[in-house]
Amino acid sequence: MNYCAWMQNAGARLRVFMVAGFLFLPDLALAQASPFLTGANALQTNILAWLTPIAIILVMVLGAMAMANRMSWGWCAGAIIGIAIAFGAPQIVAWVRGMFGV
Repeated sequence: MNYCAWMQNAGARLRVFMVAGFLFLPDLALAQASPFLTGANALQTNILAWLTPIAIILVMVLGAMAMANRMSWGWCAGAIIGIAIAFGAPQIVAWVRGMFGV
């Protein structure tokens, strides 16, 4: 077989190899990963990375204000609830989704 005949069949061979690849690697062919879910997970990770030092500083400030007796305890309760919601968001979402069967 000469080079010209081989090149004329190159497109057919490429199609055969692509179909074989799609049949033997269905996960790559179907691409089931959701781009929205990937972005949402990245956003959540980013927010938690920023929120961790802020929450630590907030607890330190609340402790100092409590020692100086210069704090409304409503602020303390609000900060505790806010931190619990921020860091427990994945569990809260999973719980709500489980309630509604989503």
